[in-house]
Amino acid sequence: MSARPAAAPPTDPPRSLSLTARLATALALLLVVGAAIVAVLAFAYGRSAAQRTYDRLLIGAARQIADATTLGDGRVMVNLPVSAFELLALAPEDRVVYAVFAPDGEIVTGYPLPRPASGADTFYSADITGEPARFVATEHIFAERDFTGAAAIVVGQTTRARDRLAREITENALAVMALAGVLMSALAAFAVRSALGPLRRIEASIAGRPPTDLTPLKTPVPSEIGGLVRTLNRFMERLRRQDMTTRTLIADASHQLRTPIAALRAQAELAAEESDPARQRAIVARIHERSVSLGRLTDQLLNHALIIHRADAAPRTRLDLRTVAIQATDETDHDLFASEDVLQLDLPDEPVWCIGDSLSLVEACKNLLFNALRHGTPPVTVTARRERGWAVLAVEDCGPGLPEEDWADATTRYARSSGVSPTSAGLGLAIVKSVAVAHRGDLRFGRTAKGHFEAALVLRAATGAAG
Repeated sequence: MSARPAAAPPTDPPRSLSLTARLATALALLLVVGAAIVAVLAFAYGRSAAQRTYDRLLIGAARQIADATTLGDGRVMVNLPVSAFELLALAPEDRVVYAVFAPDGEIVTGYPLPRPASGADTFYSADITGEPARFVATEHIFAERDFTGAAAIVVGQTTRARDRLAREITENALAVMALAGVLMSALAAFAVRSALGPLRRIEASIAGRPPTDLTPLKTPVPSEIGGLVRTLNRFMERLRRQDMTTRTLIADASHQLRTPIAALRAQAELAAEESDPARQRAIVARIHERSVSLGRLTDQLLNHALIIHRADAAPRTRLDLRTVAIQATDETDHDLFASEDVLQLDLPDEPVWCIGDSLSLVEACKNLLFNALRHGTPPVTVTARRERGWAVLAVEDCGPGLPEEDWADATTRYARSSGVSPTSAGLGLAIVKSVAVAHRGDLRFGRTAKGHFEAALVLRAATGAAG
């Protein structure tokens, strides 16, 4: 005897970057880009703020010098105010230059600086002995009877203090942003952990279950994960149905096949020991009859399991119920026919379209035919028709059929209805009911206008021509 191969160990899914790592990377990139933007804006703001601050000092000193510019003996004279240079002394590291120009362009006092273009309170940038500096030019206008014109005052200052102030503003802004970034990172880590919490709860809920527990997950989750939970629940429901099918097949086979097999074995032993030819032939006839019944029961058990499996696995296609009726009639056991008139087809000229699984519908129709031929009154008629948006596949026999009080329980497995074999009719109708439920339809019983019994498989009709 060969050794049974060991079950393959479960394989892990392909490794990829975790959600935590992905979110952390995205947040890190966002913070880096944000830090770069804030740094540029902070530096620009720092330079602008430092420029405005020291420009006010520079224009204040220039105006004080302009106010101290007077006329004496027809000439421009300047009495330099100490307060003007005290303002500029607030930036002790910077060098200061100045010049006062008479209306004719001659320097009255100060450094040999270029005379600016006409205009009051004009700022511009230049160099002081090769060092960047900021200059302001203003005017003092004279309108005397003997003297008219404008004296130009130019004051310049190097930009060391400005640059240091701009740098301090930028560094302070970046320090605040760094602190905010740390707090944002901590909050983001907490938010990521909290957001992934439902996934960990789902994992814990599934991991803590026994293998036989396939009930739906009841873990509260956010709406974004609700689709995942619903998909898992549908998947587990399919697994549960498949598991129930397997268990039911095993239980049915164990319960229903053991007795007839034991009876066949006992009668085979009797036939082997019987010496009377007539009695031996009678025993062999019973063996044959029981073998046919056992074969039919085995087929029904397997078909029921197959149909439940195909309810989830088989694709649905557009099909014509007339074709289903013809195929079911052709595949029905013809040994059940006493004559050619026992089984009849009553099909319309127009197609009866529906969406379904052809194999399951054929098996359902065959089971209805078997019940009608075995337990009904001939002739048996198979019909296909449309009824107000429904596609109907019906089997009618000329007998009274099941009593109306038994209709509700007729599809129960191995149900004992009046005048009906429990192991054949009960299971056959259970198969038809399973097919109807899988196709979102129904199995209905009724009586025709002639009083005949009818079992009908009712499905949703498909409109339009075949595509």
